[in-house]
Amino acid sequence: MNNRKIMLITGANTGIGKATATALARTGARVVMFCRDQQRGEQAMKDIISDSGSSAVDLIRCDLGSLADIRRAAAEFKKRYKRLDVLINNAGVITLDRQETVDGFELQFGVNHLGHFLLTHLLLDMLKKSAPSRIVVVASGAHRAGRIHFDDINLRKHYSVIRSYGQAKLANVLFSNELARRLAGTGVTVNSLHPGAVASNIGVDRKTGFGKTIMWLAKLVLLTPEQGARTSVFLAADPSAAQITGTYFSKCRPVKTSRRAADKDAAEKLWTLSAQMTGTANA
Repeated sequence: MNNRKIMLITGANTGIGKATATALARTGARVVMFCRDQQRGEQAMKDIISDSGSSAVDLIRCDLGSLADIRRAAAEFKKRYKRLDVLINNAGVITLDRQETVDGFELQFGVNHLGHFLLTHLLLDMLKKSAPSRIVVVASGAHRAGRIHFDDINLRKHYSVIRSYGQAKLANVLFSNELARRLAGTGVTVNSLHPGAVASNIGVDRKTGFGKTIMWLAKLVLLTPEQGARTSVFLAADPSAAQITGTYFSKCRPVKTSRRAADKDAAEKLWTLSAQMTGTANA
């Protein structure tokens, strides 16, 4: 099927990402999963193929906490595919204690923002050639409590999980807005979204299992991953969203962001800093 759309989604092995990948596979698209863990990714791929009824699901291992691995994974994608119609920057991490990526960045900012910043940069040429195409950034309502700490971007002085997550999610929205402005007229749209309060494993420590009981209780009141994936799927595949860009969504509808998220100067400053940190400033 030569005209099958190709959609890449990060963090597709669990939670919202897995639900999004399953829903998009049902549309007839070829879904390419970017997952940090090969074994978990392979199991999730089997589940998605079974649940969607589509065998057009592929897997590429990618650790968004490593700039080198992102570059390797992007190069592998370009070798395997001729086009990219939709990029969904979905993967996310939350850590109670301060951790760092292999490149020395604070983990939440490094994975949730910088990893996707670099990946998007590396795939922009394919997205432009494949236009009309779409970029979807999974942010969060937590951006409203966020602030970009330009004087301490890696939060070495004052770390807290709320400060870190808020900064990373605000960075997602600022990045999406700035990218939309830079891509105006190219046929590539960029939108960000709040998926809702979703019961997933994002806050569960993979090594210790800490947080599992909390998440089990939370599932009684929070959205399911399938419900949380609806806005991502809408922005990725719905015809009515094809011409919309530079907008923040919740429940498949445009909503206002925080005042900080609408700050164009901050968005440009963050872009410059992110380009320096990821080594794309002169690329």
